[in-house]
Amino acid sequence: MSTVDFTKDEDGTGPVTADGMMPLWAVSLGWELRRGRQVILNGQIRDRWWFEDRPATFRELVAGVLEVRGADVVGWWDPVAGLTFPLPGHAERFAQLEADRPHTATRSGGRDTPTGDRQAGDRQAGDRQAGDRQGDAGQQDNPRSRRGSERERDRSSLLSPRRAGPPRAFDDILATVHRIAASSDAATAFVFQDVDHHLPPGQPESNLGYLRLRAAMTDAVTPRPSLAGRRPHARNAVLCAVGDVGRLPGWFHLEDPRIATLHIGPPDPSERRLWLTWLRGDFNGAPDAARHDIEALVGATDGMSGWDIEALARTSWLRDAPLQKPDKLLELHRLNVSVDPWTQLDRETVARAADVLGTRVVGQAKAVDAVAAALQAAFVGIDFGGSGTARPRGAFFFVGPTGVGKTELAKAVAELMFGDQSAYARFDMSEYQQEHAAERLAGAPPGFIGHEQGGELTRRVQERPFSVLLFDEIEKAHPRVLDKFLQILEDGRLTDGRGQTAYFSQCLIIFTSNTGAEAVQDLLSEGDEEVPYSALEAHFTRAVEEKFRAIGRPEIYGRLKPGVVVFDMLRRAHIVKIADRLLGQLTESVRERHQAELVPDTDTLHPWITERMSDPEHQAYGGRQIRNELERLRAAVVTHFLAHRPTPGSRIRLGIDDDGTPWVRTEEGNG
Repeated sequence: MSTVDFTKDEDGTGPVTADGMMPLWAVSLGWELRRGRQVILNGQIRDRWWFEDRPATFRELVAGVLEVRGADVVGWWDPVAGLTFPLPGHAERFAQLEADRPHTATRSGGRDTPTGDRQAGDRQAGDRQAGDRQGDAGQQDNPRSRRGSERERDRSSLLSPRRAGPPRAFDDILATVHRIAASSDAATAFVFQDVDHHLPPGQPESNLGYLRLRAAMTDAVTPRPSLAGRRPHARNAVLCAVGDVGRLPGWFHLEDPRIATLHIGPPDPSERRLWLTWLRGDFNGAPDAARHDIEALVGATDGMSGWDIEALARTSWLRDAPLQKPDKLLELHRLNVSVDPWTQLDRETVARAADVLGTRVVGQAKAVDAVAAALQAAFVGIDFGGSGTARPRGAFFFVGPTGVGKTELAKAVAELMFGDQSAYARFDMSEYQQEHAAERLAGAPPGFIGHEQGGELTRRVQERPFSVLLFDEIEKAHPRVLDKFLQILEDGRLTDGRGQTAYFSQCLIIFTSNTGAEAVQDLLSEGDEEVPYSALEAHFTRAVEEKFRAIGRPEIYGRLKPGVVVFDMLRRAHIVKIADRLLGQLTESVRERHQAELVPDTDTLHPWITERMSDPEHQAYGGRQIRNELERLRAAVVTHFLAHRPTPGSRIRLGIDDDGTPWVRTEEGNG
């Protein structure tokens, strides 16, 4: 199959697939040129591609396609190098076309001198200079005469007209390209790369430049047959190549149907199969690789560029990862780290993760056990694999009453795994209720405000691939936002508006929901006995499933169902523990700021807080209500310090009367 016929099957039907001659976007470029359209190429214009069974740069590939399609002259302009010619012999052909351009008339003695007369004058000047040289030869013994002759020649060269060289300024190049493309005398093609950097949008001079460029594109005509006898384009080609079409003015390409936009994305599966087949010998483990190993790597490299695939082969040797283990190879290549925090966890700490987390989150044994089991599985590294994709290390759906420790457990996991809470990131889904909010997570598409910044979620994962991600109140997010999570849970990755992919294979993802929490107070009011956990679990499971069905996303709940953890309400046995922890934080604050010791009177405080939290209305708010009740104690301590100014080393006792009035007493000294 020749390059020209690289389209479909022999009968003209069937799908177009890559066969090593050129990528599919290059085929589309050829079709657009044959339709008579000018094309704006945008996307991965700095990648490498296969062209005629060899790797080629974007410039080499496009120039080759243009030549194959009939161009006798292919010119390439960019802001750094100016106008160049990537193919041999094309600079000389352009010089011939440039030499044949009409010249503007010059004035000599008040009369216009046509081009032919000026050329004749050039010949006469040359004859005079030849005669001068002969005269100089006879007067070499006279230095004064020789210097006079040299001055005369210099004066003549300054006054005589010169042949113009190739244009250098952008406006001159554009004018020349416009004239040549509008002439049918030659089949030509010119590509303007990174013109968006040379003509930043929004400036008056830039708008004029884009208008001139569009005029050159739309005024191009059908050329004569090429020198090689190939069928030419439907019109001379004047193309643009930019990394992001959003940086071009919209009117430049949207207002004219003769200008098409062609996006260049990463290689598709057939193209990646070609890359991996040709590069097979460069991979570690290539002699023992079978066909199914290549196919597994084809799936695993989805979204990677040609440069990345070449670098992947080098990674397989640098990191001693054979191609038979695509998941491991891709993980080492993408993360580019030598230390994996998951493997650096202390074995003893992981083994007793439930105990460690349980000290932070009181009364949630089932939730703590589930998360601890996920951490242990991630540490051991045993999972269902071989799919070519890497899903998150763990995905949980925390549901239950409010204020029972869902957020606190996520923070505790981050600190246990990575040693600090900065690995924990919280996203409040109540801020993502609008349809356009999905762009905040993955970034705005090209042409929209904020496109260059990327998405909040994708940027976070790209910067810190080892993270605990908490998506709070997930039921409040817009369905389009939920679709992003479906992709993350299924494929373990998300591509932002800039085309950069964030991988979630090293993340622990936690969703929380308060769906059904509004009915907890009614459950508590139905009887004097505490609601058993089994009833609470059934209530929240049913409420969440109905919620996702109501918003039309039951498949998301299906993905999360194995990780659904229903948090228990705060039982009476846990209220005192949480109160003691909060009072301990208050005591530490007094010690740090005033070097005094605050001593809570537990004999009066424990009965009081237990009684206050026995109210179903208070109990429904969980640990937040305990903190609200203790606020009056903190206020009493503040008032005492303002009134009495205890000295460092003092003991301050804190308690509460039977009527609920807090009291604070200072005991001087250490006794």
